[in-house]
Amino acid sequence: MNTFEIHEFPKSRVATIDVGKIGRKKHHIIALLEIDVTTAKEKIQTQLRSGKNIGFTAWLIKVIGTTIETHKYIHSINYKGRKQIIFNDIDIAIPIEKEVDGIKVPLVTVIREVNKKSIEKINAEIKQAKSQKVNSAIDYVLNNESKKHENKLFFNLPQFMRMIIWKFILINPFTKKKNMGTVIVSNMGMSGKFPGWIIPKSIHNLCFGIGTIIKKPWINNNAIAIREIMHLTILFDHDAVDGSPAARFTDALVRNIENATEL
Repeated sequence: MNTFEIHEFPKSRVATIDVGKIGRKKHHIIALLEIDVTTAKEKIQTQLRSGKNIGFTAWLIKVIGTTIETHKYIHSINYKGRKQIIFNDIDIAIPIEKEVDGIKVPLVTVIREVNKKSIEKINAEIKQAKSQKVNSAIDYVLNNESKKHENKLFFNLPQFMRMIIWKFILINPFTKKKNMGTVIVSNMGMSGKFPGWIIPKSIHNLCFGIGTIIKKPWINNNAIAIREIMHLTILFDHDAVDGSPAARFTDALVRNIENATEL
């Protein structure tokens, strides 16, 4: 006899379904990186012991933001034919795992002006989003009171109508930035222990997927040592940025992470 259970998934998951559908049309270049974060993790532990309220994810978001600030073209958005909008401020969206109707799902919060904020301020905003209670669809937009009632309506619409709203949001860079930021950083891969990357689907032009951090032999100062290595995935929109600028940005980002910049 076949036995099974039927569960109704939370309405918040419809946004994930929408992102998957739209993300298939993006022309992303994918970079798979291994980065030594040993020095950064050691410095973070030292600062935590001294009383600073910081965290690894908050620090990494800050480094990504400041690196983008010196390579602003990397989060540019195409607009009206051959124009590009390059924002001076970097707004980074991050998914926060929340429990909705007994099921853990990612809900997104946007940290505004990351390039202007301290690691402690970013960490405080992440903690605030994590502590926010989710009682119904009205709470699916974290840290954004003004969007709550619009959000409830959105999640009750059929997909073809949601696609019309998505098209309106994505066609205008200013609307896009206001609603979803210019960059997304997913840290869902950090919860695993396997050695590997996550390759997310994204509607953002610039997407970072933080994979696992594992200890492995690594060449450091011309000697082999056991180091903590982070797997990081970057998705670049090839319609907005070419391979060489993307490589220069990646090189700068890796240096900043390995040198524990901002710490």
